[in-house]
Amino acid sequence: MDINQNNLSALYTAVKTAFNTGSGSYKPLWPQFATMVPSSTSAEAYTWLGQFPRLREWVGDRQVKKLASHDYTLKNKKYESTVGIPAEAIDDDAYGVFMPLYQEMGYASASHPDEMLFALMAAGFTTKCYDGQYFFDADHPVVNSATGKEESVSNMQAGSGAPWFLLDTRRPLKPFIYQKRKDYRLNAKTDAGQSDHVFMADEYLYGVDGRGNWGLAFWQQAFASKAALTDANFDSGIETMMAFKSDEGRPLGIMANVLVCGPSNRSAAKKVLEAENKAQGESNTNYKAVELVVVPWLA
Repeated sequence: MDINQNNLSALYTAVKTAFNTGSGSYKPLWPQFATMVPSSTSAEAYTWLGQFPRLREWVGDRQVKKLASHDYTLKNKKYESTVGIPAEAIDDDAYGVFMPLYQEMGYASASHPDEMLFALMAAGFTTKCYDGQYFFDADHPVVNSATGKEESVSNMQAGSGAPWFLLDTRRPLKPFIYQKRKDYRLNAKTDAGQSDHVFMADEYLYGVDGRGNWGLAFWQQAFASKAALTDANFDSGIETMMAFKSDEGRPLGIMANVLVCGPSNRSAAKKVLEAENKAQGESNTNYKAVELVVVPWLA
Protein backbone atom coordinates (compact mmCIF):
# COMPACT_ATOMS: atom_id res chain seq x y z
CA MET A 1 0.00 0.00 0.00
CA ASP A 2 1.09 3.59 -0.53
CA ILE A 3 2.86 5.13 2.44
CA ASN A 4 0.93 8.31 3.14
CA GLN A 5 -0.40 9.98 6.25
CA ASN A 6 -3.85 8.40 6.01
CA ASN A 7 -2.46 4.89 5.71
CA LEU A 8 0.05 5.53 8.50
CA SER A 9 -2.81 6.71 10.75
CA ALA A 10 -4.68 3.48 9.99
CA LEU A 11 -1.52 1.50 10.76
CA TYR A 12 -1.13 3.31 14.09
CA THR A 13 -4.71 2.35 14.95
CA ALA A 14 -3.89 -1.30 14.21
CA VAL A 15 -0.73 -1.14 16.32
CA LYS A 16 -2.60 0.51 19.19
CA THR A 17 -5.35 -2.13 19.01
CA ALA A 18 -2.75 -4.91 19.20
CA PHE A 19 -1.01 -3.14 22.09
CA ASN A 20 -4.27 -2.75 24.04
CA THR A 21 -5.19 -6.39 23.40
CA GLY A 22 -1.89 -7.52 24.87
CA SER A 23 -2.14 -5.13 27.79
CA GLY A 24 -5.67 -6.24 28.62
CA SER A 25 -4.70 -9.91 28.63
CA TYR A 26 -2.57 -9.53 31.79
CA LYS A 27 -4.05 -9.28 35.28
CA PRO A 28 -1.57 -7.38 37.45
CA LEU A 29 -0.59 -8.62 40.91
CA TRP A 30 0.80 -5.38 42.32
CA PRO A 31 -2.51 -3.93 43.67
CA GLN A 32 -2.52 -6.67 46.31
CA PHE A 33 0.96 -5.81 47.57
CA ALA A 34 1.61 -2.12 46.90
CA THR A 35 -0.12 1.15 47.70
CA MET A 36 -0.42 3.22 44.52
CA VAL A 37 0.75 6.79 45.14
CA PRO A 38 0.15 9.31 42.32
CA SER A 39 3.19 11.50 41.73
CA SER A 40 3.22 15.02 40.33
CA THR A 41 6.92 15.88 40.49
CA SER A 42 10.35 14.32 39.96
CA ALA A 43 10.44 12.73 43.43
CA GLU A 44 8.17 12.16 46.42
CA ALA A 45 9.12 12.20 50.12
CA TYR A 46 7.45 9.71 52.48
CA THR A 47 7.90 11.32 55.87
CA TRP A 48 4.82 9.53 57.20
CA LEU A 49 6.25 6.03 56.89
CA GLY A 50 6.31 4.20 60.21
CA GLN A 51 3.15 5.89 61.45
CA PHE A 52 0.15 3.67 62.19
CA PRO A 53 -2.91 5.75 63.26
CA ARG A 54 -4.49 4.61 66.52
CA LEU A 55 -7.70 5.53 68.30
CA ARG A 56 -7.70 6.42 72.00
CA GLU A 57 -10.38 7.26 74.50
CA TRP A 58 -11.13 10.98 74.20
CA VAL A 59 -10.40 12.40 77.61
CA GLY A 60 -9.63 16.11 77.77
CA ASP A 61 -8.29 17.74 74.61
CA ARG A 62 -7.42 15.89 71.45
CA GLN A 63 -3.84 14.67 71.32
CA VAL A 64 -2.36 15.68 67.99
CA LYS A 65 0.09 13.08 66.75
CA LYS A 66 3.29 14.60 65.41
CA LEU A 67 4.67 12.70 62.45
CA ALA A 68 8.25 11.54 62.69
CA SER A 69 10.43 12.99 59.95
CA HIS A 70 11.78 10.01 58.04
CA ASP A 71 14.11 10.77 55.16
CA TYR A 72 12.72 8.32 52.61
CA THR A 73 12.39 9.68 49.07
CA LEU A 74 11.61 7.96 45.78
CA LYS A 75 12.85 9.52 42.56
CA ASN A 76 10.83 8.75 39.46
CA LYS A 77 12.52 6.77 36.69
CA LYS A 78 11.70 6.46 32.98
CA TYR A 79 11.12 3.17 31.16
CA GLU A 80 10.61 2.51 27.46
CA SER A 81 10.45 -0.09 24.71
CA THR A 82 10.52 0.73 20.99
CA VAL A 83 9.99 -1.45 17.91
CA GLY A 84 10.23 -0.34 14.28
CA ILE A 85 8.34 -1.55 11.20
CA PRO A 86 10.46 -1.45 8.01
CA ALA A 87 9.03 0.72 5.27
CA GLU A 88 9.05 -2.18 2.80
CA ALA A 89 6.76 -4.19 5.12
CA ILE A 90 4.24 -1.35 4.97
CA ASP A 91 4.75 -0.87 1.23
CA ASP A 92 4.16 -4.60 0.66
CA ASP A 93 1.09 -4.61 2.93
CA ALA A 94 2.89 -7.18 5.16
CA TYR A 95 2.88 -5.25 8.42
CA GLY A 96 0.35 -7.67 9.94
CA VAL A 97 3.17 -10.05 10.90
CA PHE A 98 4.35 -7.40 13.40
CA MET A 99 1.05 -7.20 15.29
CA PRO A 100 1.80 -10.09 17.71
CA LEU A 101 4.99 -8.25 18.64
CA TYR A 102 2.96 -5.17 19.63
CA GLN A 103 0.57 -7.38 21.57
CA GLU A 104 3.61 -8.62 23.48
CA MET A 105 4.69 -5.00 24.02
CA GLY A 106 1.29 -4.30 25.59
CA TYR A 107 1.61 -7.39 27.77
CA ALA A 108 5.11 -6.32 28.84
CA SER A 109 3.82 -2.86 29.77
CA ALA A 110 1.01 -4.30 31.89
CA SER A 111 3.32 -6.74 33.66
CA HIS A 112 6.23 -4.31 34.14
CA PRO A 113 4.97 -2.98 37.53
CA ASP A 114 4.85 -6.57 38.82
CA GLU A 115 8.31 -7.31 37.47
CA MET A 116 9.73 -4.25 39.25
CA LEU A 117 7.79 -4.87 42.47
CA PHE A 118 8.98 -8.44 42.94
CA ALA A 119 12.55 -7.50 42.01
CA LEU A 120 12.36 -4.95 44.84
CA MET A 121 10.90 -7.57 47.18
CA ALA A 122 13.82 -9.90 46.46
CA ALA A 123 16.26 -7.03 47.01
CA GLY A 124 14.71 -6.22 50.40
CA PHE A 125 17.57 -8.04 52.18
CA THR A 126 20.03 -5.40 50.95
CA THR A 127 17.81 -2.33 50.38
CA LYS A 128 17.18 0.19 53.16
CA CYS A 129 13.70 1.33 54.17
CA TYR A 130 12.45 4.36 56.12
CA ASP A 131 14.13 3.48 59.45
CA GLY A 132 17.59 3.22 57.91
CA GLN A 133 17.70 -0.58 58.18
CA TYR A 134 17.37 -3.08 55.38
CA PHE A 135 13.71 -3.85 54.74
CA PHE A 136 14.28 -7.45 55.83
CA ASP A 137 16.60 -7.06 58.81
CA ALA A 138 17.29 -8.33 62.31
CA ASP A 139 17.72 -4.83 63.80
CA HIS A 140 14.62 -2.72 63.23
CA PRO A 141 14.41 -0.19 66.11
CA VAL A 142 11.16 -0.42 68.11
CA VAL A 143 10.34 1.15 71.48
CA ASN A 144 9.53 -1.29 74.28
CA SER A 145 6.27 0.14 75.67
CA ALA A 146 6.98 -1.32 79.12
CA THR A 147 10.49 0.10 79.56
CA GLY A 148 10.38 3.03 77.15
CA LYS A 149 13.71 1.86 75.72
CA GLU A 150 14.50 1.04 72.12
CA GLU A 151 15.14 -2.57 71.19
CA SER A 152 15.85 -4.47 67.95
CA VAL A 153 13.19 -6.49 66.15
CA SER A 154 13.73 -8.95 63.31
CA ASN A 155 11.43 -9.59 60.34
CA MET A 156 13.64 -12.16 58.66
CA GLN A 157 14.83 -15.71 59.01
CA ALA A 158 18.41 -16.53 58.03
CA GLY A 159 19.33 -19.22 55.55
CA SER A 160 21.02 -19.83 52.22
CA GLY A 161 18.12 -20.94 50.02
CA ALA A 162 15.71 -19.21 47.68
CA PRO A 163 13.69 -16.58 49.59
CA TRP A 164 10.01 -16.81 50.45
CA PHE A 165 7.84 -14.09 51.93
CA LEU A 166 4.88 -13.73 54.27
CA LEU A 167 2.85 -10.54 53.87
CA ASP A 168 -0.12 -8.85 55.50
CA THR A 169 -1.91 -7.16 52.59
CA ARG A 170 -5.34 -6.66 54.20
CA ARG A 171 -4.81 -3.04 55.23
CA PRO A 172 -5.36 0.04 53.04
CA LEU A 173 -1.64 0.76 53.35
CA LYS A 174 0.41 -2.06 51.84
CA PRO A 175 3.96 -3.28 52.51
CA PHE A 176 5.23 -1.68 49.28
CA ILE A 177 4.71 1.49 47.23
CA TYR A 178 4.01 1.90 43.53
CA GLN A 179 4.72 5.55 42.75
CA LYS A 180 3.15 6.40 39.39
CA ARG A 181 4.26 9.60 37.66
CA LYS A 182 3.11 8.76 34.10
CA ASP A 183 1.16 5.73 32.98
CA TYR A 184 2.44 3.53 30.16
CA ARG A 185 1.40 4.93 26.81
CA LEU A 186 2.01 4.08 23.16
CA ASN A 187 3.56 6.67 20.85
CA ALA A 188 4.46 6.65 17.16
CA LYS A 189 6.96 8.41 14.93
CA THR A 190 5.26 8.20 11.54
CA ASP A 191 5.70 11.36 9.51
CA ALA A 192 5.17 9.84 6.07
CA GLY A 193 8.88 10.03 5.27
CA GLN A 194 9.60 13.44 6.80
CA SER A 195 11.15 12.36 10.12
CA ASP A 196 14.92 12.03 10.39
CA HIS A 197 14.68 8.40 11.49
CA VAL A 198 12.45 7.40 8.57
CA PHE A 199 14.82 9.17 6.19
CA MET A 200 17.96 7.55 7.63
CA ALA A 201 16.70 4.06 8.62
CA ASP A 202 13.63 3.65 6.40
CA GLU A 203 11.48 2.37 9.25
CA TYR A 204 8.54 3.67 11.29
CA LEU A 205 8.82 3.63 15.05
CA TYR A 206 6.25 2.66 17.67
CA GLY A 207 7.18 2.74 21.32
CA VAL A 208 5.78 2.66 24.83
CA ASP A 209 7.08 4.65 27.78
CA GLY A 210 6.15 5.18 31.40
CA ARG A 211 7.54 6.90 34.47
CA GLY A 212 7.47 6.02 38.15
CA ASN A 213 9.21 4.02 40.86
CA TRP A 214 8.69 1.31 43.47
CA GLY A 215 9.51 1.60 47.15
CA LEU A 216 9.54 -0.14 50.52
CA ALA A 217 6.80 0.88 52.94
CA PHE A 218 6.05 -0.98 56.18
CA TRP A 219 8.50 -3.70 57.21
CA GLN A 220 6.02 -4.70 59.95
CA GLN A 221 3.72 -6.09 57.26
CA ALA A 222 6.39 -8.36 55.79
CA PHE A 223 8.55 -11.30 56.79
CA ALA A 224 11.21 -12.97 54.65
CA SER A 225 13.08 -16.23 54.96
CA LYS A 226 15.94 -17.92 53.14
CA ALA A 227 15.55 -21.04 55.28
CA ALA A 228 13.77 -24.14 54.03
CA LEU A 229 10.03 -23.68 53.53
CA THR A 230 8.80 -26.14 56.14
CA ASP A 231 5.82 -26.27 58.50
CA ALA A 232 8.04 -25.23 61.42
CA ASN A 233 9.60 -22.26 59.61
CA PHE A 234 6.22 -21.17 58.24
CA ASP A 235 4.73 -21.29 61.78
CA SER A 236 7.68 -19.31 63.12
CA GLY A 237 7.16 -16.59 60.50
CA ILE A 238 3.44 -16.34 61.25
CA GLU A 239 4.06 -16.07 65.00
CA THR A 240 6.82 -13.51 64.54
CA MET A 241 4.58 -11.24 62.49
CA MET A 242 1.72 -11.47 64.99
CA ALA A 243 4.05 -10.03 67.64
CA PHE A 244 5.10 -7.00 65.58
CA LYS A 245 4.57 -3.56 67.08
CA SER A 246 4.72 -0.05 65.69
CA ASP A 247 7.87 2.05 66.07
CA GLU A 248 6.29 3.38 69.29
CA GLY A 249 5.74 -0.09 70.72
CA ARG A 250 2.01 -0.47 70.01
CA PRO A 251 0.71 -3.94 69.02
CA LEU A 252 -0.38 -3.81 65.39
CA GLY A 253 -2.50 -6.93 64.99
CA ILE A 254 -0.44 -8.08 62.02
CA MET A 255 -1.61 -11.36 60.50
CA ALA A 256 -0.03 -12.73 57.33
CA ASN A 257 -2.55 -13.58 54.62
CA VAL A 258 -0.25 -14.26 51.64
CA LEU A 259 2.82 -16.42 51.06
CA VAL A 260 4.91 -15.35 48.05
CA CYS A 261 7.63 -17.56 46.59
CA GLY A 262 9.47 -18.32 43.38
CA PRO A 263 9.23 -21.48 41.26
CA SER A 264 11.90 -23.35 43.26
CA ASN A 265 9.78 -23.14 46.44
CA ARG A 266 6.47 -23.92 44.74
CA SER A 267 6.38 -27.61 45.64
CA ALA A 268 7.35 -26.99 49.29
CA ALA A 269 4.77 -24.21 49.58
CA LYS A 270 2.02 -26.47 48.26
CA LYS A 271 2.94 -29.14 50.81
CA VAL A 272 2.67 -26.60 53.63
CA LEU A 273 -0.55 -24.94 52.47
CA GLU A 274 -2.49 -27.19 50.09
CA ALA A 275 -2.11 -30.71 51.46
CA GLU A 276 -5.07 -31.56 53.73
CA ASN A 277 -3.05 -34.25 55.49
CA LYS A 278 0.63 -34.70 56.27
CA ALA A 279 2.70 -37.71 55.22
CA GLN A 280 1.86 -39.61 58.40
CA GLY A 281 -1.86 -39.01 57.92
CA GLU A 282 -2.45 -36.36 60.57
CA SER A 283 -4.39 -33.22 59.66
CA ASN A 284 -2.45 -30.28 58.26
CA THR A 285 -3.20 -27.34 60.56
CA ASN A 286 -1.84 -24.93 57.93
CA TYR A 287 -4.17 -26.15 55.20
CA LYS A 288 -5.12 -23.01 53.22
CA ALA A 289 -3.96 -20.85 56.15
CA VAL A 290 -2.86 -18.14 53.70
CA GLU A 291 -3.08 -17.52 49.96
CA LEU A 292 -0.17 -18.84 47.88
CA VAL A 293 1.25 -16.65 45.10
CA VAL A 294 4.03 -18.16 42.98
CA VAL A 295 5.97 -15.48 41.08
CA PRO A 296 8.24 -16.26 38.09
CA TRP A 297 10.30 -13.10 38.70
CA LEU A 298 11.55 -14.60 41.97
CA ALA A 299 13.35 -17.39 40.10
